[in-house]
Amino acid sequence: MEQKYCAIYLSGTGNTKFCVEKFVKLLDENAPIIAIEDEAALPALKNYEYIVLGYPVQYSNAPKMVREHIVRNAALWKGKKVFCLATMGAFSGDGAGCSARLLKKCGAFVLGGLHLKMPDSVCDSKLLKKSKEEKIEIIRRAEEKIERAVLQIRSGKYPQNGLGSLPHLVGLFGQRLWFYGKTKRYSDKLKIDKARCVGCGVCESICPMKNLTVENQVAAPHGKCTMCYRCISGCPQQAITLVGKEVVEQYRLENFIS
Repeated sequence: MEQKYCAIYLSGTGNTKFCVEKFVKLLDENAPIIAIEDEAALPALKNYEYIVLGYPVQYSNAPKMVREHIVRNAALWKGKKVFCLATMGAFSGDGAGCSARLLKKCGAFVLGGLHLKMPDSVCDSKLLKKSKEEKIEIIRRAEEKIERAVLQIRSGKYPQNGLGSLPHLVGLFGQRLWFYGKTKRYSDKLKIDKARCVGCGVCESICPMKNLTVENQVAAPHGKCTMCYRCISGCPQQAITLVGKEVVEQYRLENFIS
């Protein structure tokens, strides 16, 4: 019998959503695709046996929001068959493995993992920035990798990107040991330029953590940033930063896909 999938994902600037949608629709065109912060995510998790979990990698780790969701809903993940899809700007090691290990502790069966390089979306850093042509090529290669992965799954074998002991060591010693503090908890480093902010409320409406509120016509963060960069990319005034001190380039995936 054909397997029925459901996808649950965290996406900041659209990379992960794009990859999850393409991947899941090739597997099951009727599959629901739901943002992790959406109220429909938990009922879907209850009702589907096969789950694709998608998220962006942060310093070779799954975002705290994703890790927290797995642990908080451990009973719902028990017995599920899960495929982990991780997007990244450059390097991961075991990006898919970070959530896979948690899922196994909750009693889930991990089918496999897929790592997909996508254009860098850290808007307030010059590191990893590419030209428009280079970004289009990166997306094209990701699409090709997704198509190959789906063909592999249809032949009965799931990709195992980021799973196993060697990727674990690469991710651990390559980044996570040095940057673990950045992903251990929600960030309180989000900065609002009060001279730029006009209190439009865009950031408040799009934050998956409900971390931002407009107070006295200025956006205010509340220490629960999941580092997805959605608000930084979406702010019309470029008034929000996290890693850097100014916005270098806001990233919108729709500018690079046809």
